[in-house]
Amino acid sequence: MEQPYSPIKKRLWTRLKKEWNRNAIVYIVLIPVLVHFMIFQVFPLLFSFLLTFMDWPVIGTPTFIGMENWKEFINDELAWKALWNTVLFSLYYILPTMALGLILALLINSGIRGSHVYKGIFFLPVITSFVVISGIWAWLFKGTEYGMINYLLNLLGIPPQLFFSNETQALVVLAGLSVFKVAGSTMVYYYAGLKSIPLHLYEAARIDGATSWQTFCRVTFPLLMPTHFYVAIITTIGSFQIFDSAFLLTSGGPNYATTTIVYYMYQVGFSSLRLGYASVLAYVLFAIILTISLMQRRYIGKEVSYD
Repeated sequence: MEQPYSPIKKRLWTRLKKEWNRNAIVYIVLIPVLVHFMIFQVFPLLFSFLLTFMDWPVIGTPTFIGMENWKEFINDELAWKALWNTVLFSLYYILPTMALGLILALLINSGIRGSHVYKGIFFLPVITSFVVISGIWAWLFKGTEYGMINYLLNLLGIPPQLFFSNETQALVVLAGLSVFKVAGSTMVYYYAGLKSIPLHLYEAARIDGATSWQTFCRVTFPLLMPTHFYVAIITTIGSFQIFDSAFLLTSGGPNYATTTIVYYMYQVGFSSLRLGYASVLAYVLFAIILTISLMQRRYIGKEVSYD
């Protein structure tokens, strides 16, 4: 006896068949992408969440320990210090990167002679290896009289500074390295945003007698709000994921002053082989970045009108 819902199943099957015939090549092309996404994105995400409830030293069988890893995080003073260092790094990094990128974009967009050359010069650190940039930075801020910055300070009568050995200065120096490395890409985003602003708005402001500063405050800056939002998001994510400079220049020192949350996660996961606890740190970092991104979306992710 035929089931009462068989006509529905038949119509559904017919519709799926037509859809497949119409877009078969699209689905065939997307299958490898989907498989790659499931294997390298979804599976690690789910597996790492399971690891937060386990003790797994890589070699051996994972042992279920419940909420012990989470309890350890709550009482781990070094983890909280790493989080605080990461927050401080973000404060030193995000606004200067956005400001410098905007200034460079305004300079390029102003029609200055040789702007194409300047574009290449400003963007050069972005495409240069981080190891090379770090080596240059280590020489510039070398804590002896032979370091370039200390040499210049000596000319001003200021004694040599132990930049990488000073708990207050080390994190600021690392933030300066990241600003120098990333400002060129931020410039590109702002330059694209400036090119999207209609010229007739500047003409109207000029006719109304607005000064350059008034035009920037009333026209340019507000209409760059989508660009501000995008740049804020990517710089925030980048600041909370900082690892390279701490690994290459300070090894988290002095006295854990440059131990960021990702560097601490690396130490826990790969030096101590405690993947369960490292997964907890990863999910804490994910929650922080998600929360900040939603706040940024709420306050600066606003649509603009060019009318």
